[in-house]
Amino acid sequence: MSNHYHLLVETPEPNLVAGMQWFQNTYTRRFNTRHYLWGRLFGDRYKGVLVEGDNAYYYETLVDYIHLNPVRARIIKPRAGQSLLEYPWGSIAGGYALPPRRRPKWLAAEQGLSVFGFADDTAGRRRFVARLDRRAVENEAAKAGVVPLPEELDARCSHLRKGWYWGTQAFAELLAVGEKALGKGRERGYRSSHERKAHDRQRAETLLAEGLRAAALDAKALEELPGSDPRKVALARVIWETTTVSQGWLAEWLAMQSAANVSQQLIRSKGTVRDGSFSPEFQRWLRSVKI
Repeated sequence: MSNHYHLLVETPEPNLVAGMQWFQNTYTRRFNTRHYLWGRLFGDRYKGVLVEGDNAYYYETLVDYIHLNPVRARIIKPRAGQSLLEYPWGSIAGGYALPPRRRPKWLAAEQGLSVFGFADDTAGRRRFVARLDRRAVENEAAKAGVVPLPEELDARCSHLRKGWYWGTQAFAELLAVGEKALGKGRERGYRSSHERKAHDRQRAETLLAEGLRAAALDAKALEELPGSDPRKVALARVIWETTTVSQGWLAEWLAMQSAANVSQQLIRSKGTVRDGSFSPEFQRWLRSVKI
Protein backbone atom coordinates (compact mmCIF):
# COMPACT_ATOMS: atom_id res chain seq x y z
CA MET A 1 0.00 0.00 0.00
CA SER A 2 1.39 3.41 -0.88
CA ASN A 3 -0.31 5.54 1.76
CA HIS A 4 -2.19 3.30 4.23
CA TYR A 5 -2.20 -0.01 6.07
CA HIS A 6 -4.74 -2.39 7.62
CA LEU A 7 -4.43 -3.46 11.24
CA LEU A 8 -6.55 -5.63 13.55
CA VAL A 9 -5.75 -4.52 17.08
CA GLU A 10 -7.07 -5.48 20.51
CA THR A 11 -6.49 -3.11 23.43
CA PRO A 12 -7.35 -3.75 27.10
CA GLU A 13 -7.65 -0.02 27.81
CA PRO A 14 -9.90 2.70 26.30
CA ASN A 15 -6.86 4.28 24.65
CA LEU A 16 -7.19 3.58 20.94
CA VAL A 17 -7.25 7.28 19.97
CA ALA A 18 -4.09 8.10 21.92
CA GLY A 19 -2.41 4.86 20.86
CA MET A 20 -3.04 5.39 17.15
CA GLN A 21 -1.95 9.01 17.40
CA TRP A 22 1.32 7.92 19.02
CA PHE A 23 1.82 5.08 16.52
CA GLN A 24 1.24 7.11 13.36
CA ASN A 25 3.16 10.16 14.55
CA THR A 26 6.12 8.11 15.77
CA TYR A 27 6.31 6.03 12.59
CA THR A 28 6.02 9.16 10.42
CA ARG A 29 8.81 10.94 12.31
CA ARG A 30 11.15 7.97 12.12
CA PHE A 31 10.38 7.28 8.46
CA ASN A 32 10.89 10.92 7.49
CA THR A 33 14.11 11.17 9.51
CA ARG A 34 15.49 8.00 7.94
CA HIS A 35 14.61 9.02 4.38
CA TYR A 36 15.23 12.80 4.72
CA LEU A 37 11.59 13.63 4.07
CA TRP A 38 8.96 15.70 5.83
CA GLY A 39 5.19 16.09 5.96
CA ARG A 40 2.31 13.64 6.04
CA LEU A 41 3.06 9.99 5.36
CA PHE A 42 -0.40 8.42 5.62
CA GLY A 43 -3.35 9.41 3.46
CA ASP A 44 -5.58 10.64 6.29
CA ARG A 45 -6.60 10.10 9.90
CA TYR A 46 -7.07 6.41 10.62
CA LYS A 47 -10.54 4.89 10.19
CA GLY A 48 -11.61 2.63 13.04
CA VAL A 49 -14.31 -0.08 12.93
CA LEU A 50 -15.41 -1.67 16.21
CA VAL A 51 -15.51 -5.46 15.96
CA GLU A 52 -17.51 -8.00 17.95
CA GLY A 53 -14.48 -10.04 18.89
CA ASP A 54 -16.30 -12.80 20.80
CA ASN A 55 -18.09 -13.84 17.61
CA ALA A 56 -15.81 -16.06 15.51
CA TYR A 57 -17.57 -15.18 12.24
CA TYR A 58 -16.75 -11.46 12.46
CA TYR A 59 -13.20 -12.19 13.57
CA GLU A 60 -12.63 -14.62 10.69
CA THR A 61 -14.08 -12.39 7.99
CA LEU A 62 -12.04 -9.42 9.17
CA VAL A 63 -8.78 -11.40 9.23
CA ASP A 64 -9.45 -12.63 5.69
CA TYR A 65 -10.36 -9.13 4.51
CA ILE A 66 -7.05 -7.74 5.79
CA HIS A 67 -4.91 -10.56 4.41
CA LEU A 68 -6.55 -10.38 0.97
CA ASN A 69 -5.98 -6.65 0.63
CA PRO A 70 -2.96 -7.10 -1.72
CA VAL A 71 -5.28 -9.09 -4.03
CA ARG A 72 -7.92 -6.33 -4.09
CA ALA A 73 -5.13 -3.82 -4.78
CA ARG A 74 -3.95 -6.08 -7.63
CA ILE A 75 -0.45 -6.24 -6.21
CA ILE A 76 -0.80 -10.03 -5.96
CA LYS A 77 -2.43 -11.83 -8.91
CA PRO A 78 -3.53 -15.32 -7.75
CA ARG A 79 -4.89 -16.38 -11.15
CA ALA A 80 -1.42 -15.78 -12.58
CA GLY A 81 -0.02 -18.22 -10.01
CA GLN A 82 1.07 -15.72 -7.35
CA SER A 83 0.67 -16.50 -3.64
CA LEU A 84 0.10 -14.16 -0.73
CA LEU A 85 3.48 -15.39 0.49
CA GLU A 86 4.98 -13.20 -2.25
CA TYR A 87 3.67 -10.04 -0.57
CA PRO A 88 6.50 -9.20 1.88
CA TRP A 89 4.77 -6.38 3.80
CA GLY A 90 1.83 -8.37 5.17
CA SER A 91 1.44 -10.57 8.22
CA ILE A 92 1.29 -13.76 6.13
CA ALA A 93 4.87 -13.81 4.84
CA GLY A 94 6.04 -11.81 7.87
CA GLY A 95 4.27 -13.82 10.56
CA TYR A 96 1.61 -16.48 9.99
CA ALA A 97 3.84 -18.54 7.70
CA LEU A 98 6.75 -18.40 10.14
CA PRO A 99 7.47 -20.44 13.28
CA PRO A 100 6.80 -18.56 16.56
CA ARG A 101 10.46 -17.74 17.29
CA ARG A 102 10.75 -15.83 13.99
CA ARG A 103 7.59 -13.75 14.34
CA PRO A 104 7.21 -10.27 15.82
CA LYS A 105 6.28 -10.64 19.50
CA TRP A 106 3.21 -8.43 19.11
CA LEU A 107 1.64 -10.55 16.34
CA ALA A 108 -1.03 -12.91 17.74
CA ALA A 109 -0.71 -15.43 14.89
CA GLU A 110 -1.36 -18.45 17.11
CA GLN A 111 -4.72 -16.97 18.11
CA GLY A 112 -5.57 -16.20 14.49
CA LEU A 113 -4.71 -19.74 13.37
CA SER A 114 -6.75 -21.32 16.15
CA VAL A 115 -9.90 -19.37 15.21
CA PHE A 116 -9.77 -21.05 11.78
CA GLY A 117 -9.11 -24.46 13.36
CA PHE A 118 -5.42 -24.69 12.41
CA ALA A 119 -2.59 -25.71 14.70
CA ASP A 120 0.46 -23.48 15.01
CA ASP A 121 2.75 -26.02 13.37
CA THR A 122 4.22 -26.42 9.89
CA ALA A 123 1.20 -28.28 8.51
CA GLY A 124 -1.31 -25.89 10.10
CA ARG A 125 0.46 -22.81 8.81
CA ARG A 126 0.64 -24.25 5.28
CA ARG A 127 -3.07 -25.08 5.34
CA PHE A 128 -3.88 -21.55 6.49
CA VAL A 129 -1.96 -19.97 3.61
CA ALA A 130 -3.36 -22.48 1.09
CA ARG A 131 -6.93 -21.66 2.19
CA LEU A 132 -6.33 -17.93 1.65
CA ASP A 133 -4.71 -18.53 -1.75
CA ARG A 134 -7.71 -20.67 -2.82
CA ARG A 135 -10.14 -17.96 -1.74
CA ALA A 136 -8.09 -15.36 -3.63
CA VAL A 137 -8.41 -17.42 -6.82
CA GLU A 138 -12.13 -18.11 -6.35
CA ASN A 139 -13.08 -14.46 -5.70
CA GLU A 140 -12.96 -11.62 -8.16
CA ALA A 141 -9.89 -9.51 -7.40
CA ALA A 142 -11.89 -6.39 -6.51
CA LYS A 143 -14.12 -8.37 -4.11
CA ALA A 144 -11.54 -10.64 -2.48
CA GLY A 145 -12.41 -10.89 1.19
CA VAL A 146 -15.38 -8.51 0.91
CA VAL A 147 -18.52 -9.80 2.62
CA PRO A 148 -21.82 -9.07 0.78
CA LEU A 149 -24.52 -7.75 3.12
CA PRO A 150 -28.30 -7.86 2.64
CA GLU A 151 -29.95 -4.54 1.80
CA GLU A 152 -32.23 -4.59 4.84
CA LEU A 153 -29.28 -4.73 7.27
CA ASP A 154 -28.62 -1.82 9.63
CA ALA A 155 -26.91 0.82 7.47
CA ARG A 156 -24.43 1.58 10.25
CA CYS A 157 -23.01 -1.93 9.99
CA SER A 158 -19.69 -1.98 8.19
CA HIS A 159 -19.00 -4.08 5.12
CA LEU A 160 -15.32 -3.48 6.02
CA ARG A 161 -15.13 -0.44 3.75
CA LYS A 162 -17.79 1.82 5.22
CA GLY A 163 -19.70 1.87 8.48
CA TRP A 164 -18.61 2.01 12.10
CA TYR A 165 -19.16 -1.47 13.54
CA TRP A 166 -18.72 -5.08 12.43
CA GLY A 167 -20.94 -7.39 14.41
CA THR A 168 -24.50 -8.35 15.25
CA GLN A 169 -27.41 -5.95 15.71
CA ALA A 170 -27.30 -6.66 19.45
CA PHE A 171 -23.65 -5.60 19.49
CA ALA A 172 -24.56 -2.31 17.77
CA GLU A 173 -27.32 -1.63 20.29
CA LEU A 174 -24.92 -2.27 23.16
CA LEU A 175 -22.42 0.20 21.67
CA ALA A 176 -25.13 2.82 21.24
CA VAL A 177 -26.20 2.49 24.87
CA GLY A 178 -22.61 2.78 26.06
CA GLU A 179 -21.93 5.82 23.90
CA LYS A 180 -25.04 7.58 25.19
CA ALA A 181 -24.16 6.81 28.82
CA LEU A 182 -20.59 8.03 28.50
CA GLY A 183 -21.42 11.15 26.50
CA LYS A 184 -18.97 13.52 24.92
CA GLY A 185 -17.05 13.98 28.16
CA ARG A 186 -15.40 10.59 27.80
CA GLU A 187 -12.49 11.78 25.69
CA ARG A 188 -11.88 14.83 27.89
CA GLY A 189 -11.87 12.59 30.94
CA TYR A 190 -9.43 10.23 29.32
CA ARG A 191 -7.05 13.05 28.42
CA SER A 192 -6.60 13.77 32.12
CA SER A 193 -6.55 10.14 33.22
CA HIS A 194 -3.58 8.24 34.58
CA GLU A 195 -3.43 6.13 31.41
CA ARG A 196 -3.20 9.16 29.13
CA LYS A 197 -0.58 10.81 31.32
CA ALA A 198 1.49 7.65 31.41
CA HIS A 199 1.38 7.35 27.62
CA ASP A 200 2.33 11.02 27.19
CA ARG A 201 5.26 10.77 29.61
CA GLN A 202 6.56 7.84 27.60
CA ARG A 203 6.13 9.78 24.37
CA ALA A 204 7.82 12.84 25.88
CA GLU A 205 10.82 10.73 26.86
CA THR A 206 10.98 9.26 23.34
CA LEU A 207 10.85 12.72 21.76
CA LEU A 208 13.51 13.97 24.14
CA ALA A 209 15.87 11.08 23.32
CA GLU A 210 15.32 11.51 19.56
CA GLY A 211 15.82 15.28 19.76
CA LEU A 212 18.97 15.04 21.83
CA ARG A 213 20.50 12.57 19.37
CA ALA A 214 19.60 14.83 16.45
CA ALA A 215 21.08 17.85 18.24
CA ALA A 216 24.19 15.87 19.28
CA LEU A 217 23.59 16.64 22.96
CA ASP A 218 23.96 14.45 26.02
CA ALA A 219 22.97 14.80 29.68
CA LYS A 220 26.24 16.51 30.60
CA ALA A 221 25.88 19.08 27.84
CA LEU A 222 22.31 19.81 28.95
CA GLU A 223 23.51 20.64 32.45
CA GLU A 224 26.20 22.97 31.12
CA LEU A 225 24.02 24.88 28.64
CA PRO A 226 21.94 27.86 29.80
CA GLY A 227 18.20 27.49 30.15
CA SER A 228 17.68 29.82 27.21
CA ASP A 229 19.72 27.73 24.75
CA PRO A 230 17.77 27.63 21.44
CA ARG A 231 18.08 23.87 21.17
CA LYS A 232 16.59 23.40 24.63
CA VAL A 233 13.78 25.80 23.82
CA ALA A 234 13.09 23.99 20.53
CA LEU A 235 12.93 20.64 22.31
CA ALA A 236 10.71 22.11 25.01
CA ARG A 237 8.25 23.43 22.43
CA VAL A 238 8.08 20.15 20.51
CA ILE A 239 7.32 18.19 23.69
CA TRP A 240 4.98 20.84 25.11
CA GLU A 241 2.85 21.03 21.97
CA THR A 242 2.59 17.27 21.34
CA THR A 243 2.16 15.83 24.86
CA THR A 244 0.51 16.75 28.16
CA VAL A 245 3.63 16.77 30.36
CA SER A 246 4.00 19.78 32.62
CA GLN A 247 6.44 22.66 32.27
CA GLY A 248 7.94 21.47 35.53
CA TRP A 249 8.72 18.15 33.82
CA LEU A 250 10.37 20.04 30.95
CA ALA A 251 12.40 22.16 33.36
CA GLU A 252 13.70 19.05 35.13
CA TRP A 253 14.48 16.92 32.09
CA LEU A 254 15.93 19.75 29.98
CA ALA A 255 17.81 21.42 32.85
CA MET A 256 15.94 24.69 32.27
CA GLN A 257 15.99 25.89 35.92
CA SER A 258 12.24 26.16 36.60
CA ALA A 259 8.75 25.87 35.15
CA ALA A 260 8.57 29.67 35.13
CA ASN A 261 11.68 29.85 32.95
CA VAL A 262 10.25 27.25 30.57
CA SER A 263 7.05 29.28 30.27
CA GLN A 264 9.01 32.48 29.64
CA GLN A 265 11.23 30.88 26.99
CA LEU A 266 8.25 29.38 25.18
CA ILE A 267 6.56 32.79 25.08
CA ARG A 268 9.73 34.48 23.84
CA SER A 269 10.23 31.91 21.10
CA LYS A 270 6.95 33.16 19.53
CA GLY A 271 5.86 29.81 18.17
CA THR A 272 9.01 28.99 16.21
CA VAL A 273 11.53 26.23 16.81
CA ARG A 274 13.80 26.92 13.84
CA ASP A 275 17.15 28.59 14.17
CA GLY A 276 19.87 29.17 11.58
CA SER A 277 22.50 27.86 13.98
CA PHE A 278 20.86 24.43 14.28
CA SER A 279 22.66 21.55 12.67
CA PRO A 280 21.08 20.13 9.49
CA GLU A 281 20.23 16.88 11.31
CA PHE A 282 18.45 18.74 14.11
CA GLN A 283 16.55 20.87 11.60
CA ARG A 284 15.44 17.73 9.74
CA TRP A 285 14.20 16.20 12.99
CA LEU A 286 12.24 19.35 13.84
CA ARG A 287 10.58 19.25 10.44
CA SER A 288 9.75 15.59 10.87
CA VAL A 289 7.74 16.22 14.03
CA LYS A 290 5.72 18.94 12.22
CA ILE A 291 6.25 21.71 14.73
